[in-house]
Amino acid sequence: MNLSSLMFPLLLVLLAVPLFLSARKQKRAMAEQQQLQNSLAAGDRVMTTSGLYGTVADASDDTTIDIEIADGVVTTWLRAAVREKVADEVEEVEETETEDATPESAAQIAEPLEHDAKK
Repeated sequence: MNLSSLMFPLLLVLLAVPLFLSARKQKRAMAEQQQLQNSLAAGDRVMTTSGLYGTVADASDDTTIDIEIADGVVTTWLRAAVREKVADEVEEVEETETEDATPESAAQIAEPLEHDAKK
C-alpha cells in the first residue's frame, strides 16, 4: 500500500468532519432560536435583530407579535425578528442613571421649519 492511496481517504475525512460538526452546530442554534421565538409571552422584554428593545404586548398570533417600544406605542413584528429575551435589569439601570444625574448637553435645538411659507 503506497502513500498516494491513503491521501484521498485522509483528505476526505479531514474535510468532511469539520463540515459535519459545523452543520450540527448551526442546526442546534436554529432550533434554540425557534424555541425562543415560540416561547415568547406578553410581558417579556426582548431585543429585535435590529437592536430595538421593547416589551411583548401580545403574542397570540403564530407569525407576528406586538411589541410595546414606548408607553402606549405598540408595533407589530414578525416573530423571526426577535433576537433574544433581555433581563429587566436594563430598564432599572436606565431609570437609575436618569434619576441620579441630569447630563448637560451642548446640543442646540434647531428652529422648526415652516412648510407652508412661500418664498
